[in-house]
Formats: sequence, structure tokens, C-alpha cells
Amino acid sequence: MKNDDRQLNILKHIVEIFIETGEPASSLAVCEKFKKRISSATIRNDMAKLEKLGFLQQPHTSAGRVPTYKGFRTYINNLMHFKSMSEEEKRYVDEVLTSDLSSISTIVENASLALAEFTNLAVVSTTNNPKFFVICKVDVVETGRRVFAVFMVASSGEVKNKICRLNFDISEKELEFFKKVINESLVGNTADVLDDEMMEKLSVILGSYIYSLAPLLNALHDISNEILKKQVNLKGEKNLLKYGGIKADELLEFITAKKQIEEVLSAAFSGVNVLFGKENDVFALENSSLIVAKYGLNEPLGSFGVVGPIRIDYEKILPYVSYFSEKITSLIENIRKEIKGGDGCGETTKKEK
Repeated sequence: MKNDDRQLNILKHIVEIFIETGEPASSLAVCEKFKKRISSATIRNDMAKLEKLGFLQQPHTSAGRVPTYKGFRTYINNLMHFKSMSEEEKRYVDEVLTSDLSSISTIVENASLALAEFTNLAVVSTTNNPKFFVICKVDVVETGRRVFAVFMVASSGEVKNKICRLNFDISEKELEFFKKVINESLVGNTADVLDDEMMEKLSVILGSYIYSLAPLLNALHDISNEILKKQVNLKGEKNLLKYGGIKADELLEFITAKKQIEEVLSAAFSGVNVLFGKENDVFALENSSLIVAKYGLNEPLGSFGVVGPIRIDYEKILPYVSYFSEKITSLIENIRKEIKGGDGCGETTKKEK
């Protein structure tokens, strides 16, 4: 065995020992992995060289070695072997993800819950709603005196709503006129159609009615703005408290920093990416890792990431993340095809502003 090959194998064994036990790997433990074909003295010398090169560190004097971020990355990129998901596992995932196809957000949420259960870790996800929130219908329902619920329905089945209070009584004629104008102007467009220019245009069309109907129009604008925000959701965060090395205060800070989380997930490249805590100023969970994947075929529609301690079983977790990404993408693309070939509410009916 060449020296370089031997040292890489030593690094591989040290990473795997640390993942399995959480303790520094001693030369004796590594020697056992080689079935004593290499002496402890040789292993100690190689461990010292690996430490000097930045792949290992020694937490305490006379202690064994633990991998650094550089050591982990070398292991993930070059040394580990993926553990394939079983057909039974794939069938279970497929059943969970297809149990409710009512909306794309539901698919992503169910996937996050299932992935958190599978990995016993936390899962953070983002959805880029404007990409697929094609308005199919707008409705307004009176719920009390001068109190109305405004609904915006997407072709994907997703529904957004807002309650608003009017300053004046309105007639049934005014309400029907409002719904007619709004639906003719918005249906078939994505939610970002309700920009300042469109709001001005609708105000002109509504004419004198705008004085009494303005709160309804503003409610629609609020719904649109909410859709345009990238949603960040976290599932299974309590799982992280089971692991040593992740502090409760850092976990709380991570959970509340949704904008920063969204930035990290959005910056990920295609495929599956692994980030380490403290390697990234935004992802500030020390002694942790984030495995990120995007979903969407021709354009990214969102991202999700598995959050856990740095010593998670990468050989097992990465194939899970990859499979979930492929499955979510497939389901969403099927829904988008149905929308385009549907009853006139989809993207093919999009109107010009």
C-alpha cells in the first residue's frame, strides 16, 4: 500500500470511528480496522502527518485524533461509499409523498416531515411560491357586517386568504362587480401580477367603487406580497437536542434566523451540497452540518436541507436527500403539466399586463 493511499485509508477509518462513537480515534482503534496489518507506530506517524496537513486535530494531549472540516470534506468527496436505499424504503417514501397532492406546499411539507423521521434529524425547506402560484380564481365572502374574507386560489390547489373590514356598507352589485373585474384581470397570471402598475389599473377600472372596495383590493395585494416571500419551514428541530455538541442557544438562534437560512439554501449549487457549521458565517451552528438539495427540473422551485451534528452518517443520509429531491421534483413537475393542460386556469392562459 502506497503511503498516500495508506494515509487516506487512515483518514477514512478515523472519520468512521468518530461518526460511530463521537470519540477521538486512537492509533490502536485504527490498527484494529486494518486487522493489525499495519503497526500502531506507523499509524501514529501517519496521523501526525495528517494533522500537520490540516485533516485531523488532537483535542487533548495524548488523546486520539478527530477529523477537521477539511478531513470531513475529503472523506465525503473522495473516500466514502454511499449506502443505497432499499426498495422497501423507497416504496414507503413514495407512499408518504403521494398521500396528499393537493398543493405543492403540502408535498414539500410532507417530504420534510418524512425526511426528518427517516434521518432523526432536522429538515429546513424553502418554497419559491411565485414560480407556481398561478391564480385560478379570486373570491370574496362576507363573514360579518362589513367583514369579508378574500380568497386567492392557485391552479395547483393552494389557497391563500385574508380577512378585512370595510369602512362602508356595500351592495351585492358592488361585490359582484369587484369579483368580475378582479378575476378578468388576474386569472391565469402568477401572483406577482399584482404590482403597483396593476393596482393602479384596477383602481381606475373600479372607478367610484374604489372608495368602498379599497380594503378588498389592498387585501389581495397583501396576499400577493405574502406569496412573493420565500417561505422557510423547519421540521424535526427537537431531534437535534438529542445530540451532543449542538448547544440549545445556538439552535434557537438558527431556528429564528429564517432569512439567513433561506440565503444559505438558495446559494446551494445543483445536486447535493454539504456545508459545515462555522465554515459559513450565516450557518452558525457549531459542530454541525447541513446537507442541501434543490428541487425543480428546469428552474429551482425551492430547496431543503438536513441539519444535524457534524458526525452524522453521510453514507446513509446523502442518498436519502438525493432521492427526496428527485421525488419532489417529479411530483411537482407532474402537477405543473396538469396545470398547463387543465381547464384554462393554468400558465398557458397567462394574460398580458
